[in-house]
Amino acid sequence: MFSKISKSLAVMAIGTLALTACGGGSESEEGGEAAGGSELNLVSPGTLTVCSDIPYEPFEYEENGEYVGFDMDLMREIATGLDLELSVQDVGFDGLQSGAVLAAGQCDVGASAMTITPDREENLTFADPYYDSLQSLLVPADSDVATLEDLAGKSVGVQQGTTGEQYARDNVPADTEVVAFPSDAELYAALQAGNVAAILQDLPVNLNHTQEGEYTIAAEFETDEQYGFAFPKEGSEALVEAVNTELAELRDNGTYDEIYNTYFEEQ
Repeated sequence: MFSKISKSLAVMAIGTLALTACGGGSESEEGGEAAGGSELNLVSPGTLTVCSDIPYEPFEYEENGEYVGFDMDLMREIATGLDLELSVQDVGFDGLQSGAVLAAGQCDVGASAMTITPDREENLTFADPYYDSLQSLLVPADSDVATLEDLAGKSVGVQQGTTGEQYARDNVPADTEVVAFPSDAELYAALQAGNVAAILQDLPVNLNHTQEGEYTIAAEFETDEQYGFAFPKEGSEALVEAVNTELAELRDNGTYDEIYNTYFEEQ
């Protein structure tokens, strides 16, 4: 049996930061400068370019030819608040979480259910946390695996470069084979094919694989993980500040809760 994701899992404290601009002027004038790109140092002036590893439902996935999900909807609202267009690029998670994609100037921000960790902070700058998550173990409904210890002599699938992979390698029995896959799509297919006995990854993503009743959450693990939108280590200070301001506004005006309820309230 799996539990619902409580709204308390979402980070409830995002500090309201003032969006600073060079020189004086009204808020609308500041927004105009930001939209032009000179203030925010954007890859493409007038556009917020977002990189994400898709699909990773419910945070980012494609539906009817459009990128949607919790992260994507938040990014769309943030771009609107900054008077910017939104452009999304699908990239591999490993290059994104390492900072390589952002350092190369491919995009302005990484929005990909990325946990803030000290290692990642060496190469990335993060905005304020916007979501708290648990790790979890997904197994077939008739599986005898109920704990990590039950994986002894078996294999567990993880997504490479994630905190789920690290948690698995740190905590499964020594004779458990940890098999890393590029994305959730390949990971879930491996479980369906019986190539791995279980999947260890973020709870919200695993929950999406239980909806037909063939798979279930065997265990949940509290790891104190918080997601954050990621930015280049250098030169992104103004954009980080602007995104933090927009996140705070989305909390204050209720839009954050509306988006949250769209993806998590009924699970």
